[in-house]
Amino acid sequence: MNEEWFNNFREKLDQHYAWPSLYIYKFIVPKGKEEEVKKLFPKHAVTEKLSKQGNYTSVTAQVMANSSDEVIRIYVAAAAIEGIVAL
Repeated sequence: MNEEWFNNFREKLDQHYAWPSLYIYKFIVPKGKEEEVKKLFPKHAVTEKLSKQGNYTSVTAQVMANSSDEVIRIYVAAAAIEGIVAL
């Protein structure tokens, strides 16, 4: 992900949301990485769902975000988690 990608994403977020707004994050992580994702959302409820074979976990968080930059900061931090997939 480069700066152009982030600028395009920021533009799309700003077109679709009126800040502050509820934003839903969804990630797929390898089993055992759930706590790393949950640490990104210390003040928010996070739900988890284990995959059918138990190798991956879907992690969802609903956050009242104040801006597109706030949303992007979470994605940047999440990118440091090995094996994570953002949906």
